Amino acid sequence: MEQHLHRGDARPEAAAPTYIDALLATALAAHQAGELDQAAPLYREALTINPVHAEALHYFGVLHHQRRDHAAAAALLDQALEIEPANTACWSNRGLVAAALGQPDEAQRCYWRALQLQPGFADARNNLGVTLQAQGELEGAVRQYRQAVALNPSLVDAHLNLGTALTKLEHYDEALACYDQALTLDPHSADAHFNAGNALTAKGDSTAAIARFRRAIELNPGFAQAHVNLGSATGKLGNYAEAEQQYRYAVALKPNPTNLVCLGGSLGAQGRLDEEEVFYRRALEIDPSYVDAHQNLAWLLLKRGDYVEGWAEYAKRWRSQDYAAIAVDGVPEWQGEPLDGRSVLLVGDQGFGDQLQFLRFARVLEELGATVDVCVREPLVPLAERVPGVHRAWSGKAEGRYDFWAPLMSVPSCVGTEVATIPAEVPYVFVDEAKIEAWRERVQAVAGSRRKIGLVWAGSPTFGNDRYRSMRLEDLAPLSELKDIAWFSLQKGPAEAQLVSATEAFQPHNFAAELRDFTETAALIMNLDQVIAVDTGVAHLTGALGKQVWVLLPANSDWRWLQNRSDSPWYPDARLFRQAVLGDWTPVVASMVEALRQEQP
Repeated sequence: MEQHLHRGDARPEAAAPTYIDALLATALAAHQAGELDQAAPLYREALTINPVHAEALHYFGVLHHQRRDHAAAAALLDQALEIEPANTACWSNRGLVAAALGQPDEAQRCYWRALQLQPGFADARNNLGVTLQAQGELEGAVRQYRQAVALNPSLVDAHLNLGTALTKLEHYDEALACYDQALTLDPHSADAHFNAGNALTAKGDSTAAIARFRRAIELNPGFAQAHVNLGSATGKLGNYAEAEQQYRYAVALKPNPTNLVCLGGSLGAQGRLDEEEVFYRRALEIDPSYVDAHQNLAWLLLKRGDYVEGWAEYAKRWRSQDYAAIAVDGVPEWQGEPLDGRSVLLVGDQGFGDQLQFLRFARVLEELGATVDVCVREPLVPLAERVPGVHRAWSGKAEGRYDFWAPLMSVPSCVGTEVATIPAEVPYVFVDEAKIEAWRERVQAVAGSRRKIGLVWAGSPTFGNDRYRSMRLEDLAPLSELKDIAWFSLQKGPAEAQLVSATEAFQPHNFAAELRDFTETAALIMNLDQVIAVDTGVAHLTGALGKQVWVLLPANSDWRWLQNRSDSPWYPDARLFRQAVLGDWTPVVASMVEALRQEQP
């Protein structure tokens, strides 16, 4: 958001008018040219001659604001306003200083005072909009920006700010029109291209966004945030090498924690685990409380099997708004205190697969003497309530009278879980026998005596690494070489549509329309011999049911599958097939086909 300093013309004063007038004119010329070190002594000299010179006080205050000495700026501007209480530019600039001091209410008061004196003051309208937007009052901010633009159509900052507010309100096309108008006024505005790239990213048009970020960088090669956003946009399309390059530029320009973590993440996404750690640790040296660095470092350590430090880092993963969304008011979070005779609520965090994986810890806490309830996502409730150790399962806002609560995925750190002590007794998820029986006859009718294998080839497209985590059904076509196997699609979501174009030689049976919830999927799985899946909730469901599951993993696989293992300490009946080269599924599928062939009689 762009705020606008207002500079007026120096006016002669009564004391030594000719000399001070010339002195201020020289000071203002240097100031407007950005030569603050030259302007400062001239303002100081003017104030030595006349300590109550309102104009000198005003613009010396502005200079202090630009040097980030906001407290001194406020004192100077307050003195100027005591002398000239009707100076609208000074009121507007005093608002900027208040905003910089973290005093939004005072900033609003100053802008409104300026607008009472001069309702057509476009700069004050724009600045008021920025303060309102910073407080989350987007609609009010839009009104002020629109008025600013109406009053002064050439005010580029107001067009940019209006576009930013409209983007936050998800009015992307209107926002893009604002940025185009800004570019009409200033064709070399890197900010306009950058903001347009942000709007296009939010709109889901990554390709167009990338072009805008590239143009912003062409206009301003030192635009660190444009490099970051270009890296994020290219990374979202799976081009992690390009993302790495852009993040390296950003780190060279601004080695702040955000940019360092982005660079580390791009290396991890390429499977370069030995290189990423240094950037997370460097970020934490700068800001020991930086959440994203703790989370990424935790994932890396857990993937290495360092569960002691990994879980400790993972416990620091919370952003305040995410924690607040699941915290139970009035109930202390469990940190490992004795549980004998206590009641505990475990609150599900992360996705379906994560919650299915960690529900096993209810039994661990029950063995420690606790009565355990779980609050999980609605589709999991029927399964969760049958998990050993769970007293009651429900969904919704976590609340109730408990001795403790804990995020489900924080339990391992509290009980000291290491790779060798993972509670891996399966099954720990159970399905109603009537549902299993209802599927048995239908599966038998289409499969006969053949081996029955379920397939999941794609996860949710909203997942960050889905481009590499998921595959296409056609990648599994070599499975058609195998005889005496009946294939069953367990695929849900957009990728299910790929069944329509499946080859005649490889047409899995599709009951997806009847897999209305996890209990139906689980009941079908219980009638299969095994499941082959990419890293999705179904893979975890199969493992938790105690059924054989083969998991196809990308080269940048998730932390829970560890490194260089073909088995999983989390699921005794799992077998892992890993990519050697990111994005190349061909050898993985070939290896799996050979493994299936060896298991055939």
